[in-house]
Amino acid sequence: MRGTSPEPPFRPWPIEPHLLGPSDQNLTPTDIAAFRKLIYGHFQTQGRRLPWRETRDPYAIVVSELMLQQTGVERVLGKYGEFLERFPDFGSLARATVAEVLTVWQGLGYNRRALHLLRLAQAVVTRHAGRLPNSEAALRDLPGIGPATAGAVAAFAFSQPAIFIETNIRRVFLHIFFPDVLKVPDRRIVPLVAQTLDATRPRRWYYALMDYGAWLKRAVSNPNRHSAHYARPSRFTGSDRQVRGAILRYLLEKGAASVPELAQALAEPLLRVEGITAHLREEGFLEPDGGRVRLAGRRMV
Repeated sequence: MRGTSPEPPFRPWPIEPHLLGPSDQNLTPTDIAAFRKLIYGHFQTQGRRLPWRETRDPYAIVVSELMLQQTGVERVLGKYGEFLERFPDFGSLARATVAEVLTVWQGLGYNRRALHLLRLAQAVVTRHAGRLPNSEAALRDLPGIGPATAGAVAAFAFSQPAIFIETNIRRVFLHIFFPDVLKVPDRRIVPLVAQTLDATRPRRWYYALMDYGAWLKRAVSNPNRHSAHYARPSRFTGSDRQVRGAILRYLLEKGAASVPELAQALAEPLLRVEGITAHLREEGFLEPDGGRVRLAGRRMV
């Protein structure tokens, strides 16, 4: 597997994908073999070497999956090793404070994922004796893990032939099977994911699918626009999400502050900062400190 050879030219799919209707998505063995040959052929020369693919440790894999939610691979690569060095297992992470986790998390954005990961570790320690459960149902009961992440963890950590869709996988199936169809719901894609899955090598198969999807993002106009679930990314500048992040960074640096102090430091209206701070308290990021607020500092007992 190499990452430096020339990218393969685009090869059209050899069947008429648009003939597949919502209840007529049965592929022939020949179709499935051709599809797998295409995906594995690309992976053989263009597959990415990523640190979370070099391990079978469920903890390291679940950390990568939560980091990769809504965040590009390059940004995750810059934080993944540092996070594992600081919190090498569920126990060490479960004992951490919100401030300790956010200090390492800075730069990844979407800070709720950091809080989910902390609570996930605490749940694994208290409910599962420190071992990540290997069933999709049990995984979905953990904080921060939805159906797609549960399927990914089941496949990558436990080599289970789970059926799941994430953005790169969706891109592959939309591009190949629905090139001229708009508003395609995932329920039309799931049967194709199931039929084409290489159940004997689910880890390798899903890695190959994701890498082909990542290549498609650069090679063609984004096929995910054909998805019924597609939404343009919301503007970050000036958003509540930007203010949330600024509040957390300020408190990481200063330790504690009153809401008026936060509003003045961030040059934001007091009413807006009051509302966002209240939400951060409700979510568990902040706790009161006299007339001020600070990052939650309680450790798991």
